[in-house]
Amino acid sequence: MYDLVVNGTTMSLDVPADTPLLWALRDSCQLTGTKFGCGIGLCGACTVHIDGRAVRSCVLAVEDAKGHEIRTIEGVADNAVAVRVRKAWLDLEVIQCGYCQPGQIMSAVALLTQISKPNDSQIDAAMSGNICRCGTYPRIRKAIHLAAE
Repeated sequence: MYDLVVNGTTMSLDVPADTPLLWALRDSCQLTGTKFGCGIGLCGACTVHIDGRAVRSCVLAVEDAKGHEIRTIEGVADNAVAVRVRKAWLDLEVIQCGYCQPGQIMSAVALLTQISKPNDSQIDAAMSGNICRCGTYPRIRKAIHLAAE
C-alpha cells in the first residue's frame, strides 16, 4: 500500500512498488488526463509535476513517487501559470489532435514557473522531450512566449 499526495489529496494505492506512476494515476486514481504515449519516457505525453518539476510518469515507479507532491493536468486547473498557458494555447490555436497537449502544457507550466520569461533556446530545451505528431511546435513556442507576457 502506498500513500501518494496527488493534486493536494492523499490517495492510498494498493499497487506493486514497481507500478509506473502513469498507470497508478490513470487506473487507481482515475486521473486520465495524463496520457500513455511510448512507455519509455521519450514522448512526453505522460508528463506530470513532481515537486514542481516536469517528470515522465511512465518511467517513474510508484515507490519512487512516495513522499513527493504529484500534480497532474487535472491538478493545475487553478494554477495562475497554467491558466495563462491554456489561454495562450487557445488564443493561438495550438491544439490539433490534442493527444500530446496535457504533457505539453505540463512541461510549459513547469518551465514558466522556473523561468518567467524564457528565450527560444530555453523553451526548446524544456520542450524537447515532448513530441507532437501534428507538428505544432512553432505555435507551442509562440504560446509559451504569449503566456510569459
